[in-house]
Amino acid sequence: MHSAPLAGNPLAVDGADIVLVEWRAEPGGEDPPLYIAPLHLHRSDDEAWYVLEGTLAFILGEERVEVPAGGAAIALRGVPHTFWNPAPVPARYVLAMTPRIKSLIDSLHDGSGRSPEEVFAAHDSELLGWP
Repeated sequence: MHSAPLAGNPLAVDGADIVLVEWRAEPGGEDPPLYIAPLHLHRSDDEAWYVLEGTLAFILGEERVEVPAGGAAIALRGVPHTFWNPAPVPARYVLAMTPRIKSLIDSLHDGSGRSPEEVFAAHDSELLGWP
């Protein structure tokens, strides 16, 4: 059995197919939204969010939804998606992802100098740009 405090720290166990991390989203407004990620898709991986406090808004394919605290959203593999905090207060959420998506996020921030397009492609994903 493995456990860890999630706030800012991933719960990632070697060999597991899932990684959990709790993150905070600062207020991002609506016009235009302050997107937490560009519009993208994962070809082989699903990704899910559980909102602990506040609200998150999502583009999931053709759908645009707002998810309040206690709610969840899922982006199935192949579905273009992005998200942001539409409220004037911070939001807290748990992100459930595969190790490949966690590696993609880490690689985007590792200072390697690779382009975001290269990083997404190396992780069986596609960067679609900003909505």
